[in-house]
Amino acid sequence: MRLLTVLVSLFVSVLALTVVPAKAGPEAAGVNEKPTVVPALQRWQGGTGSFELRRTSRIVLGADRGGAVRRRTSALPEEIEQVAGRRLKVSARHPRDGDIVLSLDPKLHGAGGGARFAEEGYVLTVTDRNIRITARTVTGVYYGTRTLLQILLLDDGRDSVPVGTAVDWPDYQVRGFMLDVGRRFFTADFIRDYLHLMGWFKLNELQLHLNDNGFKGDKSWSDVQAGFRLKSDNPELAGLASKDGAYDRRDWDSFEDTAAANGVTIIPEIDAPAHSLAFVRFRPSLGLNNGDSDHLDLSKPETTTFMKSVFDEFVPWFRGPDVHFGADEYTVDKPRYKTYFNEMAAHLRALGKHPRAWGSLSVMAADTDGYDRDVTLNSWNNGWYGPQAAKRDGYSFINTNDALLYIVPFANYYHGRGLDGKYLYDHWKPNVFPDGQSVSPGDPHLLGAMSAVWNDLTQATYGELDVHGLVEPTFGVLAQKMWGGADAGVPYDSFLATVRRLGVGTGLTKVATTLAAPANSELSMGRTATASAGPAGAAFDGVGTTQWRSGPGDDAWLRVDLGRPETVTKVDLDWAPAYGRDYEIQVSENGTTWTTVARRTGRESAGADTLTFDPVTARHVRLVGTEAGRKQDGYALWRMRVFDAPDLALHRPTTASSSEAASLAPENATDGDAKTRWASAYRDDEWIQVDLGRSQPVRRVLLDWERASAQDYEIQVSDDAENWRTAAETRGRPTGARVDEVTFAPVTARFVRIQGIKRTSSFGYSLWRFEVRATSPDAAPATGRRQH
Repeated sequence: MRLLTVLVSLFVSVLALTVVPAKAGPEAAGVNEKPTVVPALQRWQGGTGSFELRRTSRIVLGADRGGAVRRRTSALPEEIEQVAGRRLKVSARHPRDGDIVLSLDPKLHGAGGGARFAEEGYVLTVTDRNIRITARTVTGVYYGTRTLLQILLLDDGRDSVPVGTAVDWPDYQVRGFMLDVGRRFFTADFIRDYLHLMGWFKLNELQLHLNDNGFKGDKSWSDVQAGFRLKSDNPELAGLASKDGAYDRRDWDSFEDTAAANGVTIIPEIDAPAHSLAFVRFRPSLGLNNGDSDHLDLSKPETTTFMKSVFDEFVPWFRGPDVHFGADEYTVDKPRYKTYFNEMAAHLRALGKHPRAWGSLSVMAADTDGYDRDVTLNSWNNGWYGPQAAKRDGYSFINTNDALLYIVPFANYYHGRGLDGKYLYDHWKPNVFPDGQSVSPGDPHLLGAMSAVWNDLTQATYGELDVHGLVEPTFGVLAQKMWGGADAGVPYDSFLATVRRLGVGTGLTKVATTLAAPANSELSMGRTATASAGPAGAAFDGVGTTQWRSGPGDDAWLRVDLGRPETVTKVDLDWAPAYGRDYEIQVSENGTTWTTVARRTGRESAGADTLTFDPVTARHVRLVGTEAGRKQDGYALWRMRVFDAPDLALHRPTTASSSEAASLAPENATDGDAKTRWASAYRDDEWIQVDLGRSQPVRRVLLDWERASAQDYEIQVSDDAENWRTAAETRGRPTGARVDEVTFAPVTARFVRIQGIKRTSSFGYSLWRFEVRATSPDAAPATGRRQH
């Protein structure tokens, strides 16, 4: 057995050394293209054919020193079941056909990966008989399983992996996310879920900013929020922990356990001598101005002694090698700040931890001579201490630049609505800083990058899931750039579409994807659903890791209420392994009388099935199963989607009389992305038009207005884009954001235009979506409009 393992490892090593990068253009005939995952694979050598999961497939533990692989991948059977619908057994026996083999090989090499491959890289080798994930570390094996899970999730049928060899590793040591829990408490469930989410995208450091306070403004310091989020049983620290939420030792141990299982290191941060109102309230005598401040008074030796005692209490909780002591934005007493900085760095090393701090030395020091250099710095602001200054002084640093990577939820500064994903994807890399401060890729002083959420608005009423909604859209982009140092080789829209399909991964209890969005013309996502048995809503939630299960038997049904009569032309089904053999699609206007519009017989596998039919008006759509693939399994669907008639304007050339900015171009209204928009100049007489490509019947237009909407406008059509005729007039619409769905007598035209007459605001016109269709529900009036 040992000889076999050695031979396998040598074979994999040779493959790894001979792998070449995937070609940018089409692959040779019959050779598998690089699988799509996030972050993208560094290297891929495609083969032909595919590996197929069997009913007898197992997870086999190969070379596994001390059971490390078994412990790290203990959740893999449940994870495969969540993404592929199949539960695999774990075995330590000899591999056989159909098995997934996980192994450690301390001598494994990855061409070009260097130290990063040694610490976190892996080789994924796929033949038509087996999948092998081999790495030098358990972290590398774990990352290989993330790649496997993503490939399965994106596969039609979720049971196939293309033959080939991937050699993968991160370019950067630090791929992080920082969360300010000091100003706003986040539940333990949320923290654990984010550790899972970080592992899903191969991010590896979570920095928890454990204390902070709001801004004074025109208030008294006594009225300002302050928080410290660790709760000890030590009576000397009784009262320090925040009453509105703090983590005890059991919570923290659960964070460390979850982090270890997901390839993440926690970086705990206790921030002083600024941002220290929680400490000042606990010991007012230690604060500046007799406690009327959020700065500690460093002129008092007992201040530093107290902060050392706080670290003495909590550092034993922390399992990672690094602890962050803050040290940012202290604006007084520069000489004593230097002493504090050096003493705290030395104290953390004495406690067995490597110190980290926020870079502040350009402001706090006339020169940096004498500052402890064995401290890793977050380079957060070029003025306070930019990367060039840190590099000059010999510090290792992390790109946490505020202009590019900070989110202050719902503020009018620092990306209050979330980071600019397209900009980051197209232009940013971990070595990129603003204002000419960038360093070279791979600079030895640059450890990586870390985005950050700062909860400055302490009086705002948002919650932790609102923060998640701001963070999730760019998590995949940041993971891609931090892992590979470049984009994924596809346009941003394609990359984001993959991130949407991948969602937030497995094992979560509180956090769900916010990126699930209906496909173009999809009517059913998020609608009320019922079933003969099982969780009906799982088929309509847009989440790739949930499924509807009917339970055993041939007779079952699943139905969705579209909320009103709609034109229905197509249903997409994504079958799990418990697929239907014979089934029907039925529609109804009242939920009582049903008409069969499509039927499938003799289906033999899981995966996607599309059933199209003549346009029909219906409010209710139902799947009726009459024969399951296996009666004892019943039926299981990952997703059921009901579609309107096609949008004739989708991706068609779109022009406008004006655009407020280049980023608000007219094509944004017809790109199928509900998060991009067109905005006009601030005038009444503005228009947007789409070229349908050829003359065809038009009967319905959908307009998804941003707050800058139209009060009066017309739908106009043309055959040549010069001579226009009015198909519908709309007057007196209300102010604010809304969706107008305008139907009219059928007209044949190639061009469709929205001609503005009067705005509802001082801004121009702004549209998220501009859709055109040839049909409309029979229940709609021949002319007029319907609103969602």
